[in-house]
Amino acid sequence: MSDETKNLADSAPRQGRSGPAGSPRKASARSARSRSREFAVQALYQHIVGRNEVQAIDLFTRDLAGFHKADAVHYDALLHGCVNEAAQLDALILPLLDRKLEEISPIEHAVMWIGAYEFLHCADVPWRVVLNECIELAKEFGGTDGHKYVNAVLNGLAPALRPAEVESDKAAGRAR
Repeated sequence: MSDETKNLADSAPRQGRSGPAGSPRKASARSARSRSREFAVQALYQHIVGRNEVQAIDLFTRDLAGFHKADAVHYDALLHGCVNEAAQLDALILPLLDRKLEEISPIEHAVMWIGAYEFLHCADVPWRVVLNECIELAKEFGGTDGHKYVNAVLNGLAPALRPAEVESDKAAGRAR
């Protein structure tokens, strides 16, 4: 594992993360599923940047402080699902990008994988929750305006992957 990927994974999720409405969201306020996404984005970063073996990444991530508070089943689905379906997820994301996939930050790439994967496989999670969670991940772990890019791409993907749900929200006047 490279020093760069160890440093990212060693850093625990920051406490002062802004939640909805801009209020600080304490670590204790994060749901187990939100925590699973945070660990998944760190693990996927290791996969994308370090090209580390998924099993090694998984073992390393499970040993990080706070993992016991995450939804391990959801984390497993995200990590292994995104890695196994990487080509399919990239094919969905690519048409919505304004640059080459290689030019996308590895964090934003991982977050978009998570969003696309959840749109496809986690029908129990409303599309707007997937979108919001991914924006928050990009704010916490990504570059300054990376969350805006993630928002634009996933907001463009949602109508294709969750058409009935997005249409229902639009009809109710709740679409973004």
